[in-house]
Amino acid sequence: MTYSPKSDFLNVMQARGFVADCTDYQGFDEALLAGVVPGYIGFDATAKSLHVGSLIQIMMLRWLQKTGHQPITLMGGGTTKVGDPSFRADERPLLTPDQIDDNIAGIKQVFAAYIDYDTEAPNKALMLNNAEWLDGLNYLEFLRDIGRHFSVNRMLSFESVKSRLDREQSLSFLEFNYMILQAYDFLELNRRYGCLVQFGGSDQWGNIVNGIDLTRRVLDHEIYGLTSHLLTTSDGKKMGKTADGAVWLNADMKSPYDFWQFWRNTTDADVGRFLKLYTELPVEECDRLGALGGSEINAAKIILANEVTTLLHGAEAAATAEVTAREVFEKGGVGDDLPKFDLTGLNFLQGETIDAPEPGLYCAANTIFVEAKLASSGKDAKRLIAENGALIDGEPVSKDFPFVNVERLRDFTKVSAGKKRHALVKLSQPA
Repeated sequence: MTYSPKSDFLNVMQARGFVADCTDYQGFDEALLAGVVPGYIGFDATAKSLHVGSLIQIMMLRWLQKTGHQPITLMGGGTTKVGDPSFRADERPLLTPDQIDDNIAGIKQVFAAYIDYDTEAPNKALMLNNAEWLDGLNYLEFLRDIGRHFSVNRMLSFESVKSRLDREQSLSFLEFNYMILQAYDFLELNRRYGCLVQFGGSDQWGNIVNGIDLTRRVLDHEIYGLTSHLLTTSDGKKMGKTADGAVWLNADMKSPYDFWQFWRNTTDADVGRFLKLYTELPVEECDRLGALGGSEINAAKIILANEVTTLLHGAEAAATAEVTAREVFEKGGVGDDLPKFDLTGLNFLQGETIDAPEPGLYCAANTIFVEAKLASSGKDAKRLIAENGALIDGEPVSKDFPFVNVERLRDFTKVSAGKKRHALVKLSQPA
């Protein structure tokens, strides 16, 4: 970005490293200086929670409100029925209306932690659902009034569509309509709420430009698009994805401790960048902390984990997570805030049938690690055991005898996958 912005919002976006591209830097900057600018991001309801990959977009909306403008969170109650085909290899599974409503209810929990919907100020945040205008569309009228503005030739040229077709992977007519519906969202938000800008990841550029073009053609209004970088970690992994799956934002899908631990485990090279994107610490302080070396960078990682967890789950949850981590890692304690799992799917074996060192009932250790979500499968758990990475109360599970006496599981017991991932397990089924 070579443009030197005058508005607070664009200055923040540039200084903290959010901006990938903008459809019109100067026009958008002037709009920001002229008054309160409503801006939106759409979130399809494909799961009951958003994950860390969406957090950069949420932070953009937070900064929009903090600099005096109006964030709009648009729930995709309508577009989720179609599914965004962008850069996907196959069609998304179609969800029922009840599933979509349940997912929207789960997703809404996150936004109140970042954005103020209750203020009486002119920049009070709005929570909307595009089913409000999409569900009642008359198909023939929509084709005549909206569809005529779209060139199929141009739509086929967008990278999100082209890459799918180049790989000779099917793109259904249903999915092909998605970009038209998203463009129509921008038109309706501008018409109903005066929305002037859509934010999104750089993979949404084509969809955003479609909405701008459609709104100009139908309403003759000038609106804008601003995209953020598609974030990957320094080792090339997609942000928000780990070996254990997505890092969910809802506490019932990812505990505050596990969320804190995800940030504490940030690689050294990412600390400064993540501090600028995911916290509100001054940019100079983010740069200073990110430049620390040796063991000092660990203190910066704790600050990162505390700041990000405080924004989402509150200061008390962050402090509790840090105390638990110190108990687990520094003192070898159990840690009351660790995720807890009741073991329900174990098969029991008599000690004499497996040449156990003493009589009693035993279970295969790999099933414990799968149920505690420390391994993604039995095969993954066996690999962990083979590498001496599966620990129970700090002691590696024996590769030669990968079984556990069930008496050890009558009360909560700490199980660990390596040095960084831990859980508490307890036998809940009769044995």
